[in-house]
Amino acid sequence: MSATRYLAPAKLNLFLHVRGRRADGYHDLQTVFQLVDLCDELSIEVSADGRILRDPPPSDPLLAGLPESADLSIRAARLLQADSGCRLGARIHVLKRIPAGGGLGGGSSDAATVLLALNRLWELGYSRERLAGLGLQLGADVPVFVRGHNAWAEGRGERLTPVDLPPRWFVIVQPPVAVGTAEIFQATELTRNSPALTMRAFLAGQGRNDCEPVVRGRYPAVAAALDWLAGHAPARLTGTGSCLFAAFDDEAAAQRVAAQVPAGCKAFVAQGLARSPA
Repeated sequence: MSATRYLAPAKLNLFLHVRGRRADGYHDLQTVFQLVDLCDELSIEVSADGRILRDPPPSDPLLAGLPESADLSIRAARLLQADSGCRLGARIHVLKRIPAGGGLGGGSSDAATVLLALNRLWELGYSRERLAGLGLQLGADVPVFVRGHNAWAEGRGERLTPVDLPPRWFVIVQPPVAVGTAEIFQATELTRNSPALTMRAFLAGQGRNDCEPVVRGRYPAVAAALDWLAGHAPARLTGTGSCLFAAFDDEAAAQRVAAQVPAGCKAFVAQGLARSPA
Protein backbone atom coordinates (compact mmCIF):
# COMPACT_ATOMS: atom_id res chain seq x y z
CA MET A 1 0.00 0.00 0.00
CA SER A 2 1.35 3.43 -0.90
CA ALA A 3 2.05 6.03 1.78
CA THR A 4 -0.41 8.84 2.48
CA ARG A 5 0.82 12.31 3.46
CA TYR A 6 -0.61 14.44 6.25
CA LEU A 7 0.23 17.82 7.78
CA ALA A 8 0.69 18.52 11.50
CA PRO A 9 0.49 22.24 12.38
CA ALA A 10 2.35 24.14 15.09
CA LYS A 11 0.61 26.13 17.82
CA LEU A 12 1.27 29.36 19.66
CA ASN A 13 0.22 30.08 23.23
CA LEU A 14 -1.18 33.61 22.97
CA PHE A 15 -0.91 33.79 26.76
CA LEU A 16 -0.09 31.22 29.45
CA HIS A 17 -1.11 31.61 33.09
CA VAL A 18 0.04 29.07 35.68
CA ARG A 19 -2.67 29.08 38.34
CA GLY A 20 -1.38 26.44 40.73
CA ARG A 21 0.11 22.99 41.17
CA ARG A 22 -2.27 20.03 41.11
CA ALA A 23 -2.24 16.99 43.37
CA ASP A 24 -1.28 14.82 40.37
CA GLY A 25 1.93 16.82 39.85
CA TYR A 26 0.70 18.77 36.84
CA HIS A 27 -0.23 22.45 36.84
CA ASP A 28 -3.55 24.21 36.43
CA LEU A 29 -3.21 26.43 33.37
CA GLN A 30 -5.09 28.95 31.31
CA THR A 31 -4.09 29.59 27.72
CA VAL A 32 -5.32 30.25 24.22
CA PHE A 33 -4.04 27.95 21.48
CA GLN A 34 -3.54 29.55 18.06
CA LEU A 35 -2.83 27.11 15.23
CA VAL A 36 -0.44 28.28 12.50
CA ASP A 37 0.54 26.96 9.09
CA LEU A 38 4.10 26.01 10.05
CA CYS A 39 3.68 22.25 9.67
CA ASP A 40 5.50 18.96 9.97
CA GLU A 41 4.74 16.52 7.15
CA LEU A 42 3.94 12.90 8.00
CA SER A 43 4.05 10.00 5.59
CA ILE A 44 2.05 6.98 6.80
CA GLU A 45 1.87 3.62 5.08
CA VAL A 46 -0.42 0.88 6.40
CA SER A 47 1.13 -2.58 6.71
CA ALA A 48 -0.48 -5.97 7.22
CA ASP A 49 2.15 -7.33 9.60
CA GLY A 50 0.98 -5.39 12.67
CA ARG A 51 4.33 -3.68 13.24
CA ILE A 52 4.58 0.05 14.03
CA LEU A 53 7.84 1.32 12.56
CA ARG A 54 9.58 4.69 12.31
CA ASP A 55 11.06 4.67 8.83
CA PRO A 56 13.41 6.47 8.45
CA PRO A 57 14.40 8.11 11.78
CA PRO A 58 13.47 11.77 12.47
CA SER A 59 15.12 14.35 10.22
CA ASP A 60 15.63 16.89 13.05
CA PRO A 61 19.16 16.50 14.54
CA LEU A 62 17.75 17.07 18.03
CA LEU A 63 15.47 14.05 17.56
CA ALA A 64 17.72 11.74 15.53
CA GLY A 65 18.83 9.79 18.60
CA LEU A 66 15.36 9.59 20.13
CA PRO A 67 14.37 5.95 20.76
CA GLU A 68 11.09 4.79 19.23
CA SER A 69 9.68 4.25 22.72
CA ALA A 70 9.96 8.02 23.34
CA ASP A 71 8.76 9.18 19.91
CA LEU A 72 5.24 10.59 20.34
CA SER A 73 4.17 9.68 16.81
CA ILE A 74 5.14 6.02 17.39
CA ARG A 75 3.64 6.00 20.87
CA ALA A 76 0.38 7.38 19.44
CA ALA A 77 0.18 4.60 16.84
CA ARG A 78 0.92 1.89 19.39
CA LEU A 79 -1.59 3.32 21.86
CA LEU A 80 -4.33 3.38 19.22
CA GLN A 81 -3.44 -0.14 18.09
CA ALA A 82 -3.58 -1.47 21.65
CA ASP A 83 -6.82 0.33 22.45
CA SER A 84 -8.59 -0.84 19.30
CA GLY A 85 -7.11 -4.32 19.00
CA CYS A 86 -6.34 -3.57 15.35
CA ARG A 87 -4.08 -6.16 13.70
CA LEU A 88 -2.78 -3.76 11.07
CA GLY A 89 0.51 -1.89 11.40
CA ALA A 90 2.03 1.26 9.97
CA ARG A 91 5.30 2.76 8.78
CA ILE A 92 5.58 6.39 9.85
CA HIS A 93 8.01 9.04 8.71
CA VAL A 94 8.00 12.59 10.03
CA LEU A 95 9.60 15.40 8.03
CA LYS A 96 10.27 17.95 10.75
CA ARG A 97 9.74 21.62 10.01
CA ILE A 98 8.53 22.65 13.48
CA PRO A 99 11.57 23.29 15.70
CA ALA A 100 11.99 20.82 18.56
CA GLY A 101 12.22 22.25 22.07
CA GLY A 102 10.60 25.48 20.95
CA GLY A 103 7.22 25.39 22.68
CA LEU A 104 5.40 25.04 19.35
CA GLY A 105 3.86 21.64 20.08
CA GLY A 106 5.42 19.77 17.17
CA GLY A 107 5.61 16.39 18.88
CA SER A 108 2.05 16.67 20.21
CA SER A 109 0.78 17.70 16.79
CA ASP A 110 2.54 14.76 15.14
CA ALA A 111 0.92 12.41 17.65
CA ALA A 112 -2.53 13.89 17.03
CA THR A 113 -2.13 13.60 13.27
CA VAL A 114 -1.13 9.94 13.64
CA LEU A 115 -4.26 9.27 15.72
CA LEU A 116 -6.49 11.00 13.18
CA ALA A 117 -4.82 9.39 10.17
CA LEU A 118 -4.71 5.83 11.48
CA ASN A 119 -8.30 6.08 12.71
CA ARG A 120 -9.22 6.61 9.06
CA LEU A 121 -6.65 4.31 7.44
CA TRP A 122 -7.43 1.44 9.83
CA GLU A 123 -11.17 2.17 9.48
CA LEU A 124 -11.70 2.23 13.25
CA GLY A 125 -14.56 4.72 13.36
CA TYR A 126 -13.43 6.36 16.62
CA SER A 127 -15.05 9.69 17.48
CA ARG A 128 -12.89 12.78 17.80
CA GLU A 129 -13.81 12.81 21.51
CA ARG A 130 -12.42 9.31 21.98
CA LEU A 131 -9.24 10.14 20.08
CA ALA A 132 -8.74 13.28 22.20
CA GLY A 133 -9.06 11.15 25.33
CA LEU A 134 -6.35 8.83 24.06
CA GLY A 135 -4.22 11.80 23.10
CA LEU A 136 -4.33 13.18 26.64
CA GLN A 137 -2.46 10.05 27.75
CA LEU A 138 0.40 11.19 25.52
CA GLY A 139 0.49 14.87 26.47
CA ALA A 140 -1.66 17.80 27.55
CA ASP A 141 -1.32 19.55 24.16
CA VAL A 142 -2.41 16.57 22.04
CA PRO A 143 -6.20 17.05 22.43
CA VAL A 144 -6.22 20.55 20.90
CA PHE A 145 -4.53 19.18 17.77
CA VAL A 146 -6.99 16.27 17.62
CA ARG A 147 -9.93 18.65 17.80
CA GLY A 148 -8.27 20.85 15.20
CA HIS A 149 -9.45 24.35 16.07
CA ASN A 150 -8.18 27.34 18.04
CA ALA A 151 -9.23 27.06 21.65
CA TRP A 152 -9.41 28.59 25.08
CA ALA A 153 -7.86 25.94 27.35
CA GLU A 154 -7.93 25.26 31.08
CA GLY A 155 -6.97 22.45 33.44
CA ARG A 156 -3.80 20.79 32.16
CA GLY A 157 -4.72 22.33 28.81
CA GLU A 158 -7.24 19.64 27.93
CA ARG A 159 -10.49 21.50 28.79
CA LEU A 160 -11.08 23.19 25.48
CA THR A 161 -13.57 25.80 24.30
CA PRO A 162 -13.39 26.75 20.59
CA VAL A 163 -12.58 30.40 19.94
CA ASP A 164 -12.63 32.52 16.80
CA LEU A 165 -9.44 34.53 16.44
CA PRO A 166 -8.77 37.39 14.02
CA PRO A 167 -6.74 36.58 10.87
CA ARG A 168 -3.10 37.45 11.52
CA TRP A 169 0.40 36.70 10.43
CA PHE A 170 3.13 35.80 12.89
CA VAL A 171 6.90 36.10 12.99
CA ILE A 172 8.20 33.13 14.97
CA VAL A 173 11.81 33.39 16.11
CA GLN A 174 13.86 30.37 17.11
CA PRO A 175 16.92 31.26 19.27
CA PRO A 176 19.90 28.88 19.11
CA VAL A 177 18.81 26.92 22.21
CA ALA A 178 16.20 24.30 23.09
CA VAL A 179 14.24 24.53 26.34
CA GLY A 180 12.86 21.52 28.20
CA THR A 181 9.26 21.79 29.38
CA ALA A 182 9.91 19.81 32.57
CA GLU A 183 12.80 22.09 33.55
CA ILE A 184 10.64 25.21 33.41
CA PHE A 185 7.61 23.74 35.17
CA GLN A 186 9.86 22.42 37.94
CA ALA A 187 11.70 25.73 38.38
CA THR A 188 11.50 27.12 41.91
CA GLU A 189 11.24 30.67 40.55
CA LEU A 190 8.11 29.90 38.48
CA THR A 191 5.09 31.71 39.92
CA ARG A 192 2.05 29.47 40.29
CA ASN A 193 -0.62 31.82 41.58
CA SER A 194 -1.95 33.75 38.59
CA PRO A 195 -5.61 34.73 38.96
CA ALA A 196 -8.17 33.44 36.51
CA LEU A 197 -8.39 35.49 33.32
CA THR A 198 -11.72 36.07 31.61
CA MET A 199 -12.22 35.86 27.88
CA ARG A 200 -13.26 39.52 27.90
CA ALA A 201 -9.97 40.49 29.55
CA PHE A 202 -7.97 38.42 27.04
CA LEU A 203 -9.74 40.05 24.10
CA ALA A 204 -8.95 43.43 25.66
CA GLY A 205 -5.25 42.59 25.52
CA GLN A 206 -4.58 41.26 29.01
CA GLY A 207 -2.58 38.14 29.74
CA ARG A 208 1.07 37.14 29.83
CA ASN A 209 3.27 34.05 29.76
CA ASP A 210 4.22 33.14 33.33
CA CYS A 211 7.06 30.98 32.03
CA GLU A 212 8.72 33.87 30.22
CA PRO A 213 10.61 35.38 33.21
CA VAL A 214 11.99 31.93 34.09
CA VAL A 215 13.21 31.27 30.54
CA ARG A 216 14.60 34.80 30.26
CA GLY A 217 16.65 34.31 33.40
CA ARG A 218 18.00 30.90 32.42
CA TYR A 219 18.56 31.42 28.69
CA PRO A 220 20.26 34.72 27.73
CA ALA A 221 19.85 33.90 24.01
CA VAL A 222 16.06 33.83 24.45
CA ALA A 223 16.12 37.09 26.40
CA ALA A 224 18.14 38.77 23.64
CA ALA A 225 15.81 37.52 20.91
CA LEU A 226 12.75 38.68 22.86
CA ASP A 227 14.26 42.14 23.29
CA TRP A 228 15.05 42.33 19.57
CA LEU A 229 11.58 41.25 18.44
CA ALA A 230 9.91 43.56 20.99
CA GLY A 231 11.61 46.44 19.18
CA HIS A 232 9.36 45.69 16.19
CA ALA A 233 6.07 44.58 17.80
CA PRO A 234 4.79 43.22 21.14
CA ALA A 235 6.62 39.91 21.58
CA ARG A 236 5.95 36.91 23.77
CA LEU A 237 7.33 33.45 24.50
CA THR A 238 5.17 30.53 23.37
CA GLY A 239 4.68 27.69 25.85
CA THR A 240 7.84 27.10 27.84
CA GLY A 241 9.97 28.27 24.88
CA SER A 242 12.44 28.63 23.38
CA CYS A 243 10.53 30.11 20.44
CA LEU A 244 8.87 33.51 20.61
CA PHE A 245 6.45 35.35 18.37
CA ALA A 246 4.88 38.64 17.39
CA ALA A 247 1.64 39.23 15.48
CA PHE A 248 1.19 41.36 12.36
CA ASP A 249 -1.82 42.39 10.30
CA ASP A 250 -0.31 41.41 6.95
CA GLU A 251 2.29 39.09 5.49
CA ALA A 252 4.46 41.88 4.04
CA ALA A 253 5.02 43.46 7.45
CA ALA A 254 5.87 40.08 8.95
CA GLN A 255 8.32 39.28 6.14
CA ARG A 256 10.11 42.62 6.60
CA VAL A 257 10.75 41.90 10.26
CA ALA A 258 11.72 38.25 9.68
CA ALA A 259 14.32 39.33 7.13
CA GLN A 260 16.16 41.24 9.87
CA VAL A 261 16.43 38.35 12.34
CA PRO A 262 19.72 38.48 14.31
CA ALA A 263 22.56 36.15 13.45
CA GLY A 264 22.25 32.78 15.14
CA CYS A 265 18.45 32.88 15.21
CA LYS A 266 15.99 31.54 12.67
CA ALA A 267 12.74 33.24 11.72
CA PHE A 268 9.56 31.76 10.26
CA VAL A 269 6.59 33.65 8.90
CA ALA A 270 3.37 31.76 9.54
CA GLN A 271 -0.28 32.50 8.98
CA GLY A 272 -2.83 31.89 11.72
CA LEU A 273 -5.26 29.07 10.97
CA ALA A 274 -8.90 28.71 11.93
CA ARG A 275 -8.81 24.92 11.40
CA SER A 276 -6.04 22.34 11.35
CA PRO A 277 -5.03 20.95 7.93
CA ALA A 278 -4.97 17.53 9.62
